[in-house]
Amino acid sequence: MLNRRSDSPAEKVVEVVQRLLAERSINRPICSDDNLREVGLTSLDMVNLMLSVEAEFDLEIPEIEITPANFRSISTVSSLVTVLLLNNR
Repeated sequence: MLNRRSDSPAEKVVEVVQRLLAERSINRPICSDDNLREVGLTSLDMVNLMLSVEAEFDLEIPEIEITPANFRSISTVSSLVTVLLLNNR
């Protein structure tokens, strides 16, 4: 049995995105830099992604940070979460 460390913010963001993709029946592999809109997520999906990220990390994303650029890819969401978690310490 492997002793697994706790999930990093990036790993948790991947899980959130994968759940959302599964709910939308989007079954293609994606990379962390793939544009989530091009993968198939709609504007409503992006709102759900934002809400899911807030719930997963128990944080509130400031309105100024709710931009298409911050939710473009898994990488950009992970970066946003990392910054917010550091600022909330």
